Amino acid sequence: MEKYTMETFKIITDETLRETIQHGSNRYPFAYYPDNIWKFDFHRIDWHWHHELEFLYIAEGTALCLIGSSKIELHKGCGIFINSGVLHRFEAQSSTFAPNIVFSPTLLAPENSLIYEKYILPVINSSVLYQVFSPSNTFGKQVLQLLSQTCTIQETKRDNELCTIQLLFQLWNILQKNMDWTSDSNSIHRLNHKQARLHAMMQYIHDHYMEEITLETIAASASISKSGALHIFQSGIHCSPVAYLIQYRLAQAAEQLCTTQKLVSSIAEETGFTSSGYFCRKFRQYYHMSPNEYRKKKTEGLS
Repeated sequence: MEKYTMETFKIITDETLRETIQHGSNRYPFAYYPDNIWKFDFHRIDWHWHHELEFLYIAEGTALCLIGSSKIELHKGCGIFINSGVLHRFEAQSSTFAPNIVFSPTLLAPENSLIYEKYILPVINSSVLYQVFSPSNTFGKQVLQLLSQTCTIQETKRDNELCTIQLLFQLWNILQKNMDWTSDSNSIHRLNHKQARLHAMMQYIHDHYMEEITLETIAASASISKSGALHIFQSGIHCSPVAYLIQYRLAQAAEQLCTTQKLVSSIAEETGFTSSGYFCRKFRQYYHMSPNEYRKKKTEGLS
């Protein structure tokens, strides 16, 4: 199972950056992804969030995980837990095999049950966005062993559902005993307020990227100042609004290169670039190849 299409290696999200793929099924809301981050466009699993919980393990290489204003470097043998509803991104500088599991909290217990209310809801409602696991301490080592076992049985055992849930319960029990899940509703409110404005500005960019857009118009879409827009983008996704606009335009152009026979100059104009020369320079800067080279590579991969 893969959370991307083979020809584009990119994560699919809606206008709020929520990942749109269903993880598992309604009957068994669990999914395992043997991802190599290096294979994704821009060598990153781009900004996204989901209601499901996520555990990721670094089997090979090094990953940079961005969550809010945090930048976490995850080395081989380390792992991370990402809470429900948390905006995050993974980057790699070289081949990085990072198998991960994504599952609904209701896999462990149905909503309104004692187990859910007593052991799961406090985690979802807490101010804890993520937790890093290192093999250098007992707590981290236990979690990583269970996570590694969970990933391994997805590849080696066919009927693994019972074993998977058993391992997840053990893993959850260790988290409950070793972490402080005290709720901090104020921090959650602040995070959601910032994310709402960030999403509003992103949606404006998604809707108007073909037009002439300035920092001022992006900020106005969320009724904030230009400095406020810069701060929210920088603290939220670690880049400026204009940099995000360019990246989004390039992603739309890359899609057209793969799916149409339009001229590069036409694609440049349709995706909001002032000239094909500027478009080609920016495209090479981000994709490390020319638009025509990218088109050739992707279309050959499909044949």
